[in-house]
Formats: sequence, structure tokens, C-alpha cells
Amino acid sequence: MKRLIFLVLFVIPVVLHAQSKLTQQQIEDFSARVSHHFQLPTDPITEFIAEQLTRTGSGGLDVDKTMMELQKDPAALDASLKFLFQFSDCNRQKLIANLRSMDIQSGNVYPITTYTVNKYKGDTKALLEEKPSIVITTKRKPPMVLPSAGATTSSATATVTTTNADGRATTATTAATAAGSIAAQPVVATAETLDWDVRKLFQLRDPAQLSAIYGAEHVVARQATDKEGNELGQAYYVYPDTDDEMQVIFDGDNGTQLTFKNEHSKWKSPYGIKVGDPLEKIIKINTRGFRMNAFEWTKGGEVTSWEKGAIDGKGVHVIFRALNSGDPKLYDQVTGDKKISSDHPALKKLGVVVEEVSFKSN
Repeated sequence: MKRLIFLVLFVIPVVLHAQSKLTQQQIEDFSARVSHHFQLPTDPITEFIAEQLTRTGSGGLDVDKTMMELQKDPAALDASLKFLFQFSDCNRQKLIANLRSMDIQSGNVYPITTYTVNKYKGDTKALLEEKPSIVITTKRKPPMVLPSAGATTSSATATVTTTNADGRATTATTAATAAGSIAAQPVVATAETLDWDVRKLFQLRDPAQLSAIYGAEHVVARQATDKEGNELGQAYYVYPDTDDEMQVIFDGDNGTQLTFKNEHSKWKSPYGIKVGDPLEKIIKINTRGFRMNAFEWTKGGEVTSWEKGAIDGKGVHVIFRALNSGDPKLYDQVTGDKKISSDHPALKKLGVVVEEVSFKSN
């Protein structure tokens, strides 16, 4: 009896306190419950986690997919626990209550709680200070229904406008409806129904799908070029020649690339990276400095290595420009045929901002 009391009072608490790793069963249990609750019409907990995964870049380009498969991404799973801890006001009892509300198996609640608290208790102050700035819409919008690529029916088609080299516009009609369970008539987004979140678009593989979603009159095909004038091939522009212009390049099974070059766009891009964002914001998102080409040279201002930061290997391509380049002595320090660190002292005085950003699914 004394031995049992000793175990209850001393040994078990010590073991729990020392929880430094989740078992595979605990990982799969948490992942399954997150996946289930994320598919509910309204679920404040998983909406908060998804928002934070998007804001911080922890969830990759397709956050919805990550939320459905957390067990496949250890870093995203840890980040999800961190944001659940934040949602719970960094309070152990609230965290336990929230895990129970997610129907986590009773035998897993305390180990997951202990693991999370031990791992992130040092971040408590920062998490609590950040939480009020996070705006969550708990009523999720209906998911965007994507027309199937290449599927055809006799009831509907989509048209893509193409601008030729001589400036003349031509149109081509292609199938844009889905077979089987997808409705025959594509639903074109209106100003009232348009979802500016681009995450779903990484699933597209066909330009006709763009027309089916946004309307043929808002999609134009053109030859794309990079800053040096090199041809990149055919691209499709949604809302061309406006602040909301988005360039889309389809690369088959290699993924779909979205590029933004204009400020004041309404699009909600991955990691919250937008044209015009300051260098310091991108460093914070990446969680560390990175390497980039110096300005006024081939591929000037282009990030060459994220240095194993948070968005390394995530399909993010950024080009910077300097707003204040009037001081030659200062500007010359970061120009020419060389690579520089994002922490270079001169960059802080040059007003360096994002000039162009691309995201490619992989």
C-alpha cells in the first residue's frame, strides 16, 4: 500500500513532468481529432490553429491539407500544439478542457498537455501578447469547389482570352465542368462571394478552371517574362492590369505557381507575404536571416537561400528592391555581382521591400 501511495504521489508526477516526446498513438489521436474538427462548419479551436499556421508559415502553402494530415508533418504538429496552448491562454487547465472538447482519448489528454506546456511555457509572455491581435472568423466560408481539370460535359464550357504578340485578343473555348459529383454548371465567383484566399488554387492544373471560378472576362493568357526579359512560357493572369492581378503558371505534376507584383492586392497570400512588405517582416516570418543577390545585377534582390529558416523548401520565391537608393556610398555596399546577408547594416537604411513574390506548390 505504501508503495502504491509513493507511486501516485511521486513517481507518476515526475514521469509526466518529464514528458518530452509524444508516442505515435498520441500523435495519431491528436491529428485525427484536429482533422475531424477542422471539417466542421464552425470550430473556433481549429480555425485559430489554421490561422496561425498560415500567418507563421508553419503549415506550408496548403494549410488545409496540413490540417488534415498533421501526423505527416512533425513541425506543423508541434506548431499546432503551440497555437492550441495560445488559444487556451497558456493555461494548463484550459488546455486540458480544450483537448477534452476535441474528444482526445482520455489516456492521451495529460501526456499531450504536459508535453505542450513543457515545450512552450517559455513562450507564454509572447503568445499572450500576440493573441489579441489575431482576428478569427469562427464561421468558416463554404469551401471553394474546384472544377475538375480536363473533365468535360455537354452542358458548359469556359473561355480563356489570349493576347497575341501583336496585341490582338483571341478567345478559346475549353471544357471547364466536372464530371460525376461536381455540378455541371461552374459557379463563377462574384464580388460578394469571392474568396481571396489563394490556398485552394494550388490544386488547379488547368486554365479552364480559372475561368470557371473567376469568369472568362477576368482571365487573360500572355507570355510571361522575368525581370531580365527571359521568357517563362505561357501564363494566365487573373484580374489583369489591376492591383489584384495574379499571374498563374501551370507546370503539370510539378505544381502550380502564383506570382504577385502589385501592392494593395486583396489576395490573401501564404505566410501573409505581400508586395511592399518590409525586409524585417520577411526575416521574422523566416525566423532567421537569409542570403540574397545584391542589387543592380543579374537577378538583383532575389533571395538565393532561406538558410534553413521556416520557409526554406516551402516554394517561396521573393525579390526585393530598395526604396532609398539615393546615397551612392550606402547603396554601393549592396550592389554588384555578389551575394549579401539580409542582416547587412546598409539594408536597414535603404528601405528594402518586397518587389515580387511567388509561391509554387510542391
